[in-house]
Amino acid sequence: MHRVSSVLRKSLAETLVKPERLLIVDDENRIRSSIRLLLNGLGAEIVECENGCDAISALENQDFDVVLLDINLPDISGLEVMEWIFSNKVHVSVIFVSADDCIDSAILALRRGAVEYVRKPNELEDLPHKVESILYRRRLERSNAQMMMRLEQSEYLHRFLVESSPDLIYTLDHKGHFTYINNRVESLLGFTSDELIGSAYSTIVHEDDLERACYAFNERRRDTRAVANLEVRLKCKNKTFRHFEHNLVVSMLSATAIYEEMSGDGLQSANSYVGTYGVARDITERKIAEETISFQAFHDQLTHLPNQRLFKDRLEMAINQVKRHGGMVGVMFIDLDRFKMVNDTYGHSSGDELLKGVALRLRLCMRAGDTLARKGGDEFTVLLPDMVKTEDATVIAEKIIKELGAPFKIAGQLVHISASIGISILPRDGENADIVMKNADIAMYKVKATGKNGFKYFVPAMNESSRERINLEHDLRQALYNSEFLLHYQPQVSVSKNEIVGMEALIRWNHPTHGLMNPGGFIELAEETGLIGAITDWTLGEACRQLADWREKGLTSLRMAVNVSPQEFDRNDIIERILPHLAQNLLPADSLEIEITENILLREVPSVISKMRILRSQGIAIAIDDFGTCYSSLNYLRLFPVSTIKIDQSFVRDLNEDNRVSPVIQAIIGIARGYGMNLLAEGVETESQLKILRELGCDEMQGFIFSKALPAADAERLLLSGLSVNTPGMPTVHIRDGKLNYITSAFEHSV
Repeated sequence: MHRVSSVLRKSLAETLVKPERLLIVDDENRIRSSIRLLLNGLGAEIVECENGCDAISALENQDFDVVLLDINLPDISGLEVMEWIFSNKVHVSVIFVSADDCIDSAILALRRGAVEYVRKPNELEDLPHKVESILYRRRLERSNAQMMMRLEQSEYLHRFLVESSPDLIYTLDHKGHFTYINNRVESLLGFTSDELIGSAYSTIVHEDDLERACYAFNERRRDTRAVANLEVRLKCKNKTFRHFEHNLVVSMLSATAIYEEMSGDGLQSANSYVGTYGVARDITERKIAEETISFQAFHDQLTHLPNQRLFKDRLEMAINQVKRHGGMVGVMFIDLDRFKMVNDTYGHSSGDELLKGVALRLRLCMRAGDTLARKGGDEFTVLLPDMVKTEDATVIAEKIIKELGAPFKIAGQLVHISASIGISILPRDGENADIVMKNADIAMYKVKATGKNGFKYFVPAMNESSRERINLEHDLRQALYNSEFLLHYQPQVSVSKNEIVGMEALIRWNHPTHGLMNPGGFIELAEETGLIGAITDWTLGEACRQLADWREKGLTSLRMAVNVSPQEFDRNDIIERILPHLAQNLLPADSLEIEITENILLREVPSVISKMRILRSQGIAIAIDDFGTCYSSLNYLRLFPVSTIKIDQSFVRDLNEDNRVSPVIQAIIGIARGYGMNLLAEGVETESQLKILRELGCDEMQGFIFSKALPAADAERLLLSGLSVNTPGMPTVHIRDGKLNYITSAFEHSV
């Protein structure tokens, strides 16, 4: 063995002298540079290609040790390059480095001989270790090849190669007992060679695989029909040796018979079967990789629930069963209520924790044969096969409502959520998977529209409202192109100055069928469909243009208030979309006020606060609309750069001569004074409300007592004619339906 060791050392030295070469194939220069940077420390020569054809050309003309290959290339796919390598028997090790999550591509690559599958960019840091391991193995392989050429007849060489093989090599006698097994068995299974010599092969074969393994371990054929590439699970010596599932190693087994030639009576000879020679290759990590990829393809990565691909497959199987044998199948569509608020308030990581907690509780509500899946976001679906009666789904739905009723502890806080559940039943509500799922979705939206936190079964009448919603969405997409939007303006009045100090721009949709629609009829839909951005841009542009026109007519102290959806502050371009409207219309920044509903205060997101501070630094005012309706923390109000608080009309509506005290309004006025903010009351409709608000210290107001929201021409007439509010000795002036009216009452004499 000393001679072999000396030759090996010399061979390895010669192998190391030869430069090792790596080929990186990726169409993204940034990725290639990153991989080169990671692998520079290996000392190998690195060549780069940006497409599959160049890679094949390089492999035809040069020798490489390792190819790092992307699946998605601009000309041909990495799998086609792999097929070319396989077909042309190019001796190179291939590592797929790809963002492609297709299970079929990954498994096919591994089965075609790829040694690793690395996802980019998250797993790139593992590349140096994997490439170094492959290079070491190839050095060993080259060394073995050189040794075989020099010492073909050497018994020492034979034993060295067998003992150094990364594969398990063994021989069995005719009874299936080990007569030889190389030292690889110790690192692979934990047994020493001496422990297994004389033992039956069943010692290391998993019990469930014994029946099919017996043919391989007793193989009597030597030709092409001999066993090749048979998967067999091998047992380790003890449970702490390997960390794989069930302490097993998955091997790819090949075997052939051993015959001894026996001399006859001079003229004939006979072959006597003496045993079996076999090779077992460890493919455990490859199998784990295949199973991992398979799991990821059919399961949600966050909750580990089945995804919609697996859910739909199981649903279709259940439907086929119903069609053959009768019965019913139920489908539930579950959407969490208030999840978005929790996600925005506490952050996405806390939102993910909440989703995992919800998934755990939902599992507790399922029967043994049910399938709970995550559709995406905060939506889940449930398959209820083998239903005996429709009411079976009611039991599950009630369990879910009850289970989700208990609070979740997220980010150290107790969080309450609920769920809206839609249920459809096959065959009553449809004959295929798509229709049944669509109808469950429609029923869920019906629950959302009628108060949430409950469940409803689909009924055909729901389809009509769903179609109306789809039609409205289609019309909304055309509205901007057809110039169907217009703005009405409602005055904001300073009672002490007896003048209009501002106008709130309120969008209207002149729908070709439904007539003039208020924003309550379409803004929520615009937010859901992503159209809110275009509508906001149009509103800002039109409001600023109108304000510029009024300023040219002498109304230079007038400000314009424009409502902006809180969703807009999730976008990075909101600042760049607001400021140009001021510049284009030559408006001072303090003439524009952005109104946002109070629920934005619940979203303590640094980026949102930063954008609001930039607007305030430019001079633009920011008003919180409907203040007092969301129970937001005063700490949130302290953090946000708010200039104006608008008292919601629901509080103003309660004021009258019999109820002159409003603790909520008094508290809001105190908050505004404490933080140095402007204050405006909405929805002022009566003289008593005006008087009480003024006594409480609120000066700016808007409401029907002054004017409803008017088209631009009527609003202009009102502005130019002037609005007198409680001028001593004069009647109070306000406008209704575009006509000036004069109120004479004891009110103006009593203030």
